[in-house]
Amino acid sequence: MTAAEPTTGPTMTMAPTPAVMSTSAPESSGSNNTEINKNDMFEEIKSKFLNEIDKIPLPPWALIAIAVVAALLILTCCFCIIKKCCCKKKKNKKGKKGKDGFNMKNMQGGELLPVLTFCPILCTQLTIGILQAADLMSMDSGGTSDPYVKVLLLPDKKKKFDTKVHKKTLNPVFNETFVFKVPYEELGGKTLCMSVYDYDRFSKHDVIGEVKLPMNTIDLGRPIEEWRDLESADQEEPEKLGDICISLRYVPTAGKLTVCILEAKNLKKMDACGLSDPYVKIQLLQGGKRLKKKKTTVKKNTLNPYYNESFSFEIPLEQMQKILVAVTVFDYDKIGKNDAIGKIFVGSKATGLGLKHWSDMLANPRRPIAQWHALQPEEDIDGQLASLNAKK
Repeated sequence: MTAAEPTTGPTMTMAPTPAVMSTSAPESSGSNNTEINKNDMFEEIKSKFLNEIDKIPLPPWALIAIAVVAALLILTCCFCIIKKCCCKKKKNKKGKKGKDGFNMKNMQGGELLPVLTFCPILCTQLTIGILQAADLMSMDSGGTSDPYVKVLLLPDKKKKFDTKVHKKTLNPVFNETFVFKVPYEELGGKTLCMSVYDYDRFSKHDVIGEVKLPMNTIDLGRPIEEWRDLESADQEEPEKLGDICISLRYVPTAGKLTVCILEAKNLKKMDACGLSDPYVKIQLLQGGKRLKKKKTTVKKNTLNPYYNESFSFEIPLEQMQKILVAVTVFDYDKIGKNDAIGKIFVGSKATGLGLKHWSDMLANPRRPIAQWHALQPEEDIDGQLASLNAKK
């Protein structure tokens, strides 16, 4: 018997799985290698950085302190830059804008804060308060100014007030109050003028700007306090104060100087009636000190007074080069302060006509020399005298 041959069933073939595994394994190993390379690179940079730090001859706490200070400095600089930008935007919004976007407030010289109050009970008292000014134009070489405010109620220029001078500032705080006595029915024709000046000891004071308020445009039923932009002041011609004629005579042998006040003409009107009550004061000065003073009689209600009054001073010849004679014309006021109309001075240290008159007197001993002089503002002459004394 032959044994039955084993039956062989259909054979099945399977796709080799190692082929699939072989494709994914290189990908995962590649990503792992990339991560390892990055870590190695970071570690290498870190180690190099630490090695460089170790080479610095400073302890770790010092390095940490330096890093903290550097960080604070950077933060402070950033804060200052942000603050400056914000303040600049705020300031531009506050100021007036011109056609091309220029800040017109800065062009005019700053702002002034006044306060106006009219007393309804007295009906004759206008109170002007000058509180402060801001962002004034710098008039001095150091980038600052010496501001003060002059207050007038135009058209009357006789009654005026000045605040105190604040040195080296563009944002002065005054807090000063002035009172004008004027009937309410006359206020409509008045204009309040507040001019900011830069004080100069040795020359004319420069105007920084001014604020003019017509009183007929203001409601005085309540106190008014608001910032006002300074406008450029009108450059007016120098006011004519008048002329004075004086005679000088010196006798060297007797050491006697005679000053004769002859007359004055075209004096400035100081009274409400359009006239003045002028008199003349003579001062003998040496080194900024007043040695002697004399004054004439008062001439009532005139702008062209005639005096012909003489005054003598004993001065040795060797002292004549050191002497100055100041002549001031005042308007006499029975109630208030006597206001100066104008002033001149003569002497060897004078200039112009003052020096020429003095030289002519010395060149012609015993002979009276008469000369007309144009009166100048008292503050201008006082500034020139102070300058002469400072040069000593």
